[in-house]
Amino acid sequence: MISTALPGVAGAVLLAGLLAVAPASHSAPVSSTAPAAAPPAAPSSPTARRGACVFSPSTGPAVKDVGTPPAQPPYTSTVKATLTTALGDIELGLDGRAAPCTVDSFAYLATKDFFDRTSCHRLTTGALKVIQCGDPTATGSGGPGYQYDEENLPKADPGKETATYHKGTLAMANAGPGTNGSQFFMVYGDSELPPDYTVFGEITSGMDILEQVARAGTDNTNGEGDGAPKKRLTLQDVTIAGSQAKRL
Repeated sequence: MISTALPGVAGAVLLAGLLAVAPASHSAPVSSTAPAAAPPAAPSSPTARRGACVFSPSTGPAVKDVGTPPAQPPYTSTVKATLTTALGDIELGLDGRAAPCTVDSFAYLATKDFFDRTSCHRLTTGALKVIQCGDPTATGSGGPGYQYDEENLPKADPGKETATYHKGTLAMANAGPGTNGSQFFMVYGDSELPPDYTVFGEITSGMDILEQVARAGTDNTNGEGDGAPKKRLTLQDVTIAGSQAKRL
């Protein structure tokens, strides 16, 4: 969901009012019915400030039993990740300094092959412009069995009701405060969303792939311009650069 309402945790991710997560699941995008209003955003994660990450059991069952990431985040600077797809590679720069716990979780799930052979289940066109991935069930309700807090939330623009997630942004979907899981979204065009979704990196190459998927359109399952992509984008493999990932 782009909230989970775009992306999300413990159930679904949502884009407040625009993107909503499915209940009792892990990060997912907007619900298949009318999108729900997004709950107030939680403060930036206190866990990161203490130097340790807290991963709690989520409401819904784990799609894959992979355990939980290490409490001490292994990355404190930028780390490269590659999404290998049948349409080509999408390269990401993960920001371990600004969102250490989120990068910790994403890298951990990648090394556990959690994302392998999963399809990006949601595409929103119009004003949102996001592609949501990270749910092995491709339903918007799947997750890793744990959840954690937001961190590195964008600051709201006082001149607008929503924050701007610029083209190339990589962020987490959620179902409300503290429900980050495995679902994430990639922004293929400037998108206005409430400042409720953790920004944990950027798309450094492969934007043409996302734009190709977006041009093909959506099946409108969740409403006009919101649903499963007509052109499938399947993550065959997600890899994290560097030997440190092998120790997660």
